[in-house]
Amino acid sequence: MGNLEQGEDGAAMRRDGSGGAGATTAAVFGEVLRHHREVAGLTQGDLAVKIPCDRSLVARVETGTRVPQRRFVLACDRELGTGEMFAKLWRKIDWYPEVSHPDWFKRRVEMEEKAVALREYQIDVVPGLLQTEEYARALLSQFSSGRELDERVTARMSRQQRFLEFDGPLLVVVLDESTIRNVVGNAAVMRDQCAQLLLAGERTNMGVQVVPFNAQLARPKGSMSLISLPDGQDWVYSESLEAGHFINDPAIIARYTKLYDVLRADCLSGPDSAALIRDAMEGYERNGNVAQKQLQRQRRRQLHRNSPRYPRLRPRKGQ
Repeated sequence: MGNLEQGEDGAAMRRDGSGGAGATTAAVFGEVLRHHREVAGLTQGDLAVKIPCDRSLVARVETGTRVPQRRFVLACDRELGTGEMFAKLWRKIDWYPEVSHPDWFKRRVEMEEKAVALREYQIDVVPGLLQTEEYARALLSQFSSGRELDERVTARMSRQQRFLEFDGPLLVVVLDESTIRNVVGNAAVMRDQCAQLLLAGERTNMGVQVVPFNAQLARPKGSMSLISLPDGQDWVYSESLEAGHFINDPAIIARYTKLYDVLRADCLSGPDSAALIRDAMEGYERNGNVAQKQLQRQRRRQLHRNSPRYPRLRPRKGQ
């Protein structure tokens, strides 16, 4: 899907007709979170430090205006001592009762909602099914803003819900190393995105492997997906500018399935891929700390330049 992943999830398809129930359940989740946080004697800032995340994220989840991601939910259970309560509640909620996708992407979304297995090879950007909200927002902000951007981000996040369920369909992703080295947003966004990939690799229905830059392996010419449906049909999906392409020719499917299987067998194993992703994450962590210190220094210099200057009083002779 490559650069085309940037253009998906725009406008025109309803997920279902359930109205605004998602807003109500999101608010209930937030109220439960607020209750347990207060019982634990923590402020929003205290909980944010423990997760860790920005305090504004905790505030927005508690008011029901932000959909929490799995990493956030697991951290809440851990830090608030609630066992798996938040994780179970999170899985039961339909967070996205109504979303929109572009016409050309409708068929792909419909297949994802029925697929029993999805195998992807991705270059340049992390696939939408594994993106964090911050990563998706940074990526899509190149093409949208305001309400349109919010809708596109929500649409992208909605696609993940089925695969994050306890018995979700198989999702195996082979990533070119470029997906974790190309900086989208900033170092903090990339750090959290790497953490998301590590979590995905720990799930029983997901696999994440990386093809390093120096690997001399045969690869598809571009990003692609192999989609298996419950009726036994298999499809090859790829994208070009503002268009999705579906192929179910048995000979072509066999060729790309073989190429994918060989690539997956010869690239880094799951544990070695996790080590590479973790190394990248730690690099972004260091870079983020450096950038934060530089920003603080710049702000101090700016404050110094903008502060009023008073003449220095010097003692006169004889005083």
